Amino acid sequence: MSVAEFDTRKLDRLTCREREVLRNLARAEPNRALARRLGIAERTIKAHITSVVRKLDLDSRLEATLVSVQHREALTQDSIAS
Repeated sequence: MSVAEFDTRKLDRLTCREREVLRNLARAEPNRALARRLGIAERTIKAHITSVVRKLDLDSRLEATLVSVQHREALTQDSIAS
C-alpha cells in the first residue's frame, strides 16, 4: 500500500496520545526533541511511533510522517473531537 492510498479511517485505531505523536512527526524532529515537546520520555516516544506504524499498517516512521503531513486535517479534526 502506498501512502497516497492511505485510508484515513485507520486513524480511529490510534489513542489520543498516538495521534498527538503522529501529528508532531510532521515537524521532522528527532525523538529526543519530540519527547521534550510532549513532556514524556524518549523511550515512550519510540513506543508510540512503533504502535502508530503497526496500527496504521505502515512500514516505517517515514511513512507515518508522510501520513501526518498528507492527512494533517483529519488528524486535527480527531484531536478536536476527542
